[in-house]
Amino acid sequence: MSIIEDLLEELRWEALSTRRVMERIPEASLAWKPHVKSMSLGQLALHTAGLPGGLAVLLNAPDREVPTVPLPEATSVSEILTVLEAQLATAEDIISSWGDEGLRETFRLTLQGEVILESPRFQQVRSLLLNHWYHHRGQLTVYLRLLDVSVPGIYGPSADE
Repeated sequence: MSIIEDLLEELRWEALSTRRVMERIPEASLAWKPHVKSMSLGQLALHTAGLPGGLAVLLNAPDREVPTVPLPEATSVSEILTVLEAQLATAEDIISSWGDEGLRETFRLTLQGEVILESPRFQQVRSLLLNHWYHHRGQLTVYLRLLDVSVPGIYGPSADE
């Protein structure tokens, strides 16, 4: 299997758990925040849903300036799931287009013209895209727990299963 196929397999596998988490989001609680400094449940869920495709787009060019990340409020769980499916398809298309050589290309992220991150694109797919996505999915499970919603298992059964 190629590196691209390995990454796509991981993306698809992890999407199953992410989808299960998002399906449990209580629509009536989308505006809820665990703390004043936190994103609302709807913002966090929509951000998490958009990460795969959004970050694949970011990584598609060899040099990018740190983007401003809007955090709109989701209006429904259906919207969150629709965004997730669209962004997963975008991520698959972009990652597939790189080939193994494209994954070895250097990616640079700049802030006001200063390089703050420079490494092979492959490392940024692992870190910026996948690990970042898992981090926010984990936050979503904490939000669910705080709202007393049954948390699905991700890497095995949860305390609720």
